[in-house]
Amino acid sequence: MSETPKFTVIDRRKFKAEEEQETKQSPAPAAEAPAEPSAGPRLVVTEPKPAAPVEEVAENEAEQNLSDGLPPAPTAEESRQQKTAYDASTQRLEDLLRAQNPGVGVPPPIGFEHLVQQFYVSAMIQMGAGTQEGQRPRVDILGARTTIDLLGILAEKTRGNLTEAEDRALQTVLFEVRMAFLELTSMISLQGVQPPPPPAQR
Repeated sequence: MSETPKFTVIDRRKFKAEEEQETKQSPAPAAEAPAEPSAGPRLVVTEPKPAAPVEEVAENEAEQNLSDGLPPAPTAEESRQQKTAYDASTQRLEDLLRAQNPGVGVPPPIGFEHLVQQFYVSAMIQMGAGTQEGQRPRVDILGARTTIDLLGILAEKTRGNLTEAEDRALQTVLFEVRMAFLELTSMISLQGVQPPPPPAQR
């Protein structure tokens, strides 16, 4: 009778569990150190600077042109002496006016609201306001546009530096003159350009 070969059954689940356990406990392989830069020449790429906006370039050029055309600024001492002389001259003028007109009181000090009012009156007169009845209004539409733009510059440059009342007065006046300008230019557009008269018949 031949001998039956003996064999052993191995439970692979046991060995697999042990392998997974060892994998978890073994440290992760160290990351490769970055390669040191070579001593040879390297390509250096410089990104171009973003171009300045067109408005900023134009503003810088206008500022430069303005600076180039101006004489040197007066010193603080020169400005102080001039202001003192101006105040004295103004006082003499007021004394003369009150001597000729005793009923005239002391005029109020000039403030920011007077500046805004001056621009308002100028713009409205340039757009034909204040014309006497029966007369044809004389309109300076380009002059009115300049005055209104000056008011806009004043509002922009003084933003954040005005009292609430001053800012409200400036914004109200600017709104009113712009509305009057829009109405006037609308009327001019409706009238259109008159055609030239026909040539005379010979």
